[in-house]
Amino acid sequence: MLDTKFGFPPSSPAAAPPSRAPATGAAPNLKRRRREGEGDAGADADMREEAVERLRGVVRDSVGKHLYTSAIFLADKVAAATGDPADVYMLAQALFLGRHFRRALHVLNNSRLLRDLRFRFLAAKCLEELKEWHQCLMMLGDAKVDEHGNVLDQDDGSDIYFDKDAEDHEINIKSAICFLRGKAYEALDNRDLARQWYKAAVKVDPLCYEALECLVDNYMLTCEEESELLASLKFGKEDGWLSAFYSCLIRKHEKEYVVEAKFKELERESCSISSSSGQMMKNNIDVLACKAEYYHQSGEYQKCFELTSVLLERDPFHLKCTLVHLAAAMELGHSNDLYLLSCNLVKDYPQKAISWFAVGCYYYCIKKYDQARRYFGRIDIMLPFLQIIQDMFWDIQLCPQSYQMYSTLIYVFPISKATGLDGTFPPAWFGTGIAYAAQEEGDQAMAAFRTAARLFPGCHLPTLYMGMQYVRMHNFKLAEQFFMQAKSICPSDPLIYNELGVVAYNMKEYQNAVQWFELTLTHTSSSSNEMWEPTMVNLGHALRKLKQYKKAISYYEKALTFPTKTLSAFSGLAYTYQLMDDFEAAITYYHKALWLKPDDQFCTDMLTLALETSCQSTARRK
Repeated sequence: MLDTKFGFPPSSPAAAPPSRAPATGAAPNLKRRRREGEGDAGADADMREEAVERLRGVVRDSVGKHLYTSAIFLADKVAAATGDPADVYMLAQALFLGRHFRRALHVLNNSRLLRDLRFRFLAAKCLEELKEWHQCLMMLGDAKVDEHGNVLDQDDGSDIYFDKDAEDHEINIKSAICFLRGKAYEALDNRDLARQWYKAAVKVDPLCYEALECLVDNYMLTCEEESELLASLKFGKEDGWLSAFYSCLIRKHEKEYVVEAKFKELERESCSISSSSGQMMKNNIDVLACKAEYYHQSGEYQKCFELTSVLLERDPFHLKCTLVHLAAAMELGHSNDLYLLSCNLVKDYPQKAISWFAVGCYYYCIKKYDQARRYFGRIDIMLPFLQIIQDMFWDIQLCPQSYQMYSTLIYVFPISKATGLDGTFPPAWFGTGIAYAAQEEGDQAMAAFRTAARLFPGCHLPTLYMGMQYVRMHNFKLAEQFFMQAKSICPSDPLIYNELGVVAYNMKEYQNAVQWFELTLTHTSSSSNEMWEPTMVNLGHALRKLKQYKKAISYYEKALTFPTKTLSAFSGLAYTYQLMDDFEAAITYYHKALWLKPDDQFCTDMLTLALETSCQSTARRK
């Protein structure tokens, strides 16, 4: 008997149990309910997946908005709910970006998913941030690399848990691993292996610009090795612009028409990524900064300064361009610009070496050399990218024929970013050596240059500076050896040939001196640049010694076409005319030389002699 009010069976214990025999039509009802239950479960699963996917989207958005605490909180819940490797990686990535390196490493180690390259790479990045370099290398594996940057064995595992469809739009993970190995070896002061792994990183994927930047800016490759590496890179058919840019980046000692051709090629190739016929790439600030660097290397200081001034108006915080601008301002003696720029840099970047370098430039420009050295000295342990100009503290006259070149030419042009406190960067050592040399402390200068030469085998400047020191000490044989070594590292730098000519001249090997000076002018980007006026004077002196007076006169006259019009050119021309018994011309040019320096003893004595000889010749004719 049923309770008619609620439809439940009566609660009385005397009630009869329900019959076990199903009523007619009960089975179809059960099947229908089972299907409805399964449908509800599927709907619940879809809803859960939708909710999880929504949280993943929020995590990605939080990372994009730099809300790392929110991203970590939500990613942790997603990873706990799904246990999916991609979600575990997302959590570790959020922890890494939030600078929780130990926790991120713990999550990755506990995931037991380190067979995957991306998991191992992220774990190694955590160890990098913790400065645990040996553990970082162990995490990355034991692959070997040869001298040419070819990876000999790949024990890196494989990408197991990630979809590879997007890899065409990414930098190859193996390239990033090679680059991180290079950084670890460099931090451990194993620069040979660091160089090899950086080369491997660029070879695996030419889009890994950081690796090439480390190789170029830290002088790890000679000019020949740079060209070989560039030739070995396998660019995609749409990456022609990148190949052209890399060519512009490493070829700054080439002739003007070669470099200009490379920039034109870059504009042409950039059409593949720009719809404006290459105009966007042509006006790109990195490309123009590279061109400004070339102008400075070629001695076109005014053009360089004008270009960098325009670039810094567009982007006043572009530090690479700022370095070039400082160097040009130094050469031109623009102390006001240096003062304003150094003030702004110290205010905006008090922890960056470029700021104190700018202060040192200002003090040098106003001829307060002690203060300049003090500020440059502050960079010794923290500057990975210092430009050094030869006329900075090089106030001594190394050779009468090439003093002006010494005082204005040499300039180190590495383009890079500040990276940690480290005393193993080339510019700081160069600056230290040059500062010591300026104060007649040759032993300390040589020690600094020797260390730089050992640390940076791809840079020819330390050996060039050591050769100059030996010229100053009149040890021409040793100087010649160092100049030849510099030539083997960078055979396209014309200054090396000028120095070899100076050595040959002082050793009275005048024919060799002529050949070296002619090679100097051959290697210059433009011989019409007044920067090479001392070389023409040097060549005139050497030709005069060989009694080739007419050729000597032609080079002296070429030197006098420049606005500089040096005493050496006038006196050399006058003396040559005197040797040819053309006393009238000799007297004229001696007077012009004495107008520049009235107390010059050589010109005074030779003028007296020329006047006496001329009077005697006139008397005899009468």
